[in-house]
Amino acid sequence: MTPLIAIAAEAADQKSAEVTDWAGRLGWVAGLLLFIAFVYWLMRQGWKWRGSLQSDLPELPEVPESGAEATLKLSGRYHGSTTAGQWLDRIVAHGLGTRSRVELTLTDAGIEVVRPGANDFFVPAGALREARLDKGIAGKVLAEGGLLIVTWAHGDTLIDSGFRSDRAAEHTAWVEAINSMINTTEGIAR
Repeated sequence: MTPLIAIAAEAADQKSAEVTDWAGRLGWVAGLLLFIAFVYWLMRQGWKWRGSLQSDLPELPEVPESGAEATLKLSGRYHGSTTAGQWLDRIVAHGLGTRSRVELTLTDAGIEVVRPGANDFFVPAGALREARLDKGIAGKVLAEGGLLIVTWAHGDTLIDSGFRSDRAAEHTAWVEAINSMINTTEGIAR
C-alpha cells in the first residue's frame, strides 16, 4: 500500500469526538442567560431611577376636545424628548421617553400629539419656543435635517421633542408654521 493511500484511509476513519460534557455546556448557557437577565434588570432599574429623578415634572396637558381647525397634520414617529439643548438627556417621566407612532396636528391652540399605545399630550401655543430641523435626539441619529425638533416649555423645564414624518419633505413646512406662530404670539404679548 502506498503511503498516500494509507494516509487517506486513516483520515477517512477519523471522526469528530462525541460531545460528552453536556453539563458544562448547559451550565455556560444558563450562566449567559442569567447575565443577560441581570443586565436587562439593571437597564430597567436605571429607567425607573431616571423617571424618579424627573418626578418634579408636572403632568402633561391633555389633548383638548375642541374642534379647532388644523393648520398642518403629520403622521410619523415620535422619537422621544430631552432637556432642551442636551440631545442625550432623555426625559422618561410621564411616558415622554417612549418611542411610538405619532399623529401631530398643529392648530391655533398648539400641537396635539396623539400616540397610539402611549400617552397623548398637548403642547399649548404659549409654551412653544422654537422649531428646527436637526440630525439627532437621544437614541436616534439621522442625516442632517432628518428630525423635526420642537422646543417647548413645561413647568420650569424646556423640552426638545423629536418627530420624524413619514414624508420628510413636510418638516420644513412645520418649522415655518410653528416659528411663525411663535412670532405672532410674542407680538401679541408685547
